[in-house]
Amino acid sequence: MTIKWVKSDPLVMNGEPFCYGSRLTVRNLLEMRTHGLDWRQIQVENPELKKVGIAEAFRYAAGDRARYADFFAPDGSLDGPGFTLADAADLPEDLRELIGVVVTPVAEPAAR
Repeated sequence: MTIKWVKSDPLVMNGEPFCYGSRLTVRNLLEMRTHGLDWRQIQVENPELKKVGIAEAFRYAAGDRARYADFFAPDGSLDGPGFTLADAADLPEDLRELIGVVVTPVAEPAAR
């Protein structure tokens, strides 16, 4: 069985795209991410979510810039912490290659 991780139904959640098996919308996950929660913290607070489901929600948002414009950083990526390369190692390959799902951490300047 193939799971569609992000669903949209005009009769559910007022048509707002939501995550499979939960009452959380893609927008809810983006709000958490923007406030600094990484995927692990999101999953701890919402154990019904699967890692791949969170990544698929980020992919969905990255593909609908018009709907989620408030959640994009000036460089065009999704704002907030995403998956690191190590975190994404067990995600499907197509998810590992998406900007916004996997982020490269910015190195902190060396202390002087």
